[in-house]
Amino acid sequence: MFGVTTSDDYRPVAWMGRYPVDVTTMLVGVHIVCAILTALAFAVGNSGLVNYLVFDSALIWSDAQVWRVFTYAFVHAPSTLFWFAVEMYMLFVFGREVERFIGRRAYILLYVVLLLTPSALLTIWRFWHHSGLSGSVAIHFGIFVAFATIYPRVELFLRILAKWVVLILAAVYTLQLLAYHAWSDLVVVWTSIGVAFLFVELNGAGPELIWWSALKARFAPRPKYHVVPKPRPRAGNVRTEPDDAYASIDPILDKISKFGIGSLTVSERRQLNRERERLLKKSE
Repeated sequence: MFGVTTSDDYRPVAWMGRYPVDVTTMLVGVHIVCAILTALAFAVGNSGLVNYLVFDSALIWSDAQVWRVFTYAFVHAPSTLFWFAVEMYMLFVFGREVERFIGRRAYILLYVVLLLTPSALLTIWRFWHHSGLSGSVAIHFGIFVAFATIYPRVELFLRILAKWVVLILAAVYTLQLLAYHAWSDLVVVWTSIGVAFLFVELNGAGPELIWWSALKARFAPRPKYHVVPKPRPRAGNVRTEPDDAYASIDPILDKISKFGIGSLTVSERRQLNRERERLLKKSE
């Protein structure tokens, strides 16, 4: 819908007739089944069983109930089912685009990192503050952040660019949590935002940022030898090629067709992203 499949790792997990079933579709199905089971458990008065699945930093340390580190995301309270439906729609729409772009394996890794990083931080934070957590809002907001990092100039609601939608939602969510002093939830939200952004950037799929390039260059190992540039030939002896020949992405596309997108370097991925951004601007 927003772009084309750029990863040679993207393949449907299964097919239902003519319709492909990808990882995102399966995740949506799993969350919906868990929400139905949770609602039924509350309906029959067996909500205590659900309490064994939510995240509780104290119980992880005292009773070694480590499964809570990942089961919390699949506990959806019946009181939030309306927003849960909106959340699943957002995951289905934007998660599939992220999966198509970065590939199935990278997408699964991104989801696992978004799942485990906040709960791991809250487990460590137990030494200073007791915290609990349930639901997957922050995880799927991180998926939306990953989408906006890949497609920052795509127009979404009311023709607002995706990057501004992310900033607006993050600001509103932050103000809400600050008002109620929900410090652990605030840590979870901004951890998910940072993880999603850094994951996409480290995979070379995000926009080229000057401060990010400068930061990586600062911590990159310095070369031991200096490369001496070749002397330029005289203008009268050798015919020079136009600058457009150096900006062309034809060699990159040839490399993708022969060896797959996984063979591209980070600089080649960024050049491909720049051309994609230029085409998106022309189409506006």
